[in-house]
Amino acid sequence: MRTRRLIALALTATLFTAPAGCGGDEPPAAGSAAPGAGSPVADPTGEAPAEPSAEPVDDAAGPDACALVSKADAERLAGTPLDEPVAAGQSCTYTGPTSGPTAQVEVFVGDGAKKYLDIERQLEHEIRELAGTADEALFTAEAFFLRKGDLWVAVRLVRLNDPQENRAPLERLARTVAGRM
Repeated sequence: MRTRRLIALALTATLFTAPAGCGGDEPPAAGSAAPGAGSPVADPTGEAPAEPSAEPVDDAAGPDACALVSKADAERLAGTPLDEPVAAGQSCTYTGPTSGPTAQVEVFVGDGAKKYLDIERQLEHEIRELAGTADEALFTAEAFFLRKGDLWVAVRLVRLNDPQENRAPLERLARTVAGRM
């Protein structure tokens, strides 16, 4: 019983003291944004703060990830219908509907693809080669990695099945993607 009281007292103290460190008692004025919530940050040099850019980032590192693997390609790989792609920087993700089955196809272009391969190597996952596809073509149980020149592309498949069932579809898609790079 004493332990419960101590826990309750500690939680109560935390609840009452946590707001004290948040920078003041008054809420921000209507229409103003909290610092770090999309508002410009003051430059210590005294120059005007930079406004966030709505312009897309110059993608000199490679092609559009969603163009390399189309929705139809992703659905063939996953073996099920998928939702519309979500692009973020140099990646593209196709997810299965919440009604199932579980499926996701992720496409990475550039440094993210290479980093993913580096992590697979660090984890000592089994990595196989696929000759004649690109300058370098490698496979794990759930993904493939392609390199042409300095450009890396990785495609990862998430399914709740035996990974051996995914090998042939991954290899077919790797050859298709290599032709688009």
